[in-house]
Amino acid sequence: MLDGVSLDQLRTFVAAADEGSFSAAARRLKRTQSAVSESIANLEAQLMVTLFDRSARYPQLTAQGNVLLADARTVVGAVDFMKARAKGIAGGLEPELTAVIDVFFPIATIADVSHEFRREFPVTPLRLYVEALGAAMQPVIDGRASFGIVGSLPTLPGGLVAERITSVEFVMVAAARHPLAKLEGLIPREELARHVQLVLTDRSDLSTGRDFGVMSPLTWRLADLFAKHAFLLSGLGWGGMPLHTVEKDISEGRLIELNIEDIPPGGLKLPMSAVYKVDAPPGPAARWMIDRLKQSSI
Repeated sequence: MLDGVSLDQLRTFVAAADEGSFSAAARRLKRTQSAVSESIANLEAQLMVTLFDRSARYPQLTAQGNVLLADARTVVGAVDFMKARAKGIAGGLEPELTAVIDVFFPIATIADVSHEFRREFPVTPLRLYVEALGAAMQPVIDGRASFGIVGSLPTLPGGLVAERITSVEFVMVAAARHPLAKLEGLIPREELARHVQLVLTDRSDLSTGRDFGVMSPLTWRLADLFAKHAFLLSGLGWGGMPLHTVEKDISEGRLIELNIEDIPPGGLKLPMSAVYKVDAPPGPAARWMIDRLKQSSI
């Protein structure tokens, strides 16, 4: 009997509960009151549960009806969501938006834009990877991500196109107690070579045999920016960090910005670009997010 429960019966049940009477539910559904009453009675018979107490002037949900109302709302909501998503897909909208974000890109900016994304595309789930170096491109190359926001690699693999988004300020820092932090004036590269440089390592093979921004032969490599930050604060080495992640540490004296030879005061500008496959350009949701990120201030 339960297999015969219809979506129409559940919608009628929800309408009756919301409106407080069968007559009001009938007006909402543009049906007769008798049709609503019959639909509810048939549903009760199939479920073998009394959903409404009809002893008073207006029907009242029973305890059992109140519990099952939540289930009915879930079913109706899920079907409406599926219909909305199917309509979007039929119109070219991605069933899910998957993107990979360079670890140097401010995640707070992504979160702010994602609030707007949820309003613009309420039926499109968002899946994000956060990676560094070549690993920020690999999901795009593999087809696991629609696009990536990357800035760590100077060369672009074949089959990809890059679209400039913004730039991120990048500074060289060390803990206040680190020997380099105590030096005055420009720090020559030969001095940097005497100290361990903390470097992000690539979890992909795209940068095999190449180093970016490495100035010391003494390197410790970490695959996580959070770990690198912790190691810098501990004084285990010096290294480059996006300014937005260490700005507070610098202002409060835990980290010192290093004045390094050949690096301009205030650090470097690291360009960030949206990268996607030439033969798989962004769909509507991905295009919206890329364009919105271009407008965001970092």
